Amino acid sequence: MSDMDLALKDMMTIDGAIGAAVVDYNSGMALGMLGSSKALDLHVAAAGNTEVVRAKLRTIEQLGLQEGIEDILITLTGQYHLIRPMSGRKSKGLFLYLALDRGRANLALARHKLRGIEEDLEV
Repeated sequence: MSDMDLALKDMMTIDGAIGAAVVDYNSGMALGMLGSSKALDLHVAAAGNTEVVRAKLRTIEQLGLQEGIEDILITLTGQYHLIRPMSGRKSKGLFLYLALDRGRANLALARHKLRGIEEDLEV
């Protein structure tokens, strides 16, 4: 089993997880995905969240900030969507995407676990 498969499985063990993906934000394509909800199209989520990441990176550049994105949180009425750009040398241009059921998720714990998964994943 590949590192990516293990990372996706680890992401789906986070309480409340309904979908997970590793996405290339240069192309908008999901390199891997795993989900438990038919209502969440991970292909659409990967492409749409690619635009979110690109827009934020452009804004940071235009503001002249010397900062990197740790994570992006989108809060919906029933879900949390976490986007975590990967910072490793070999994984530059990729992000982790995790959709959570808001009623079952612990956001602080999910962010903490996602950070650990990102640190361990080599793509």
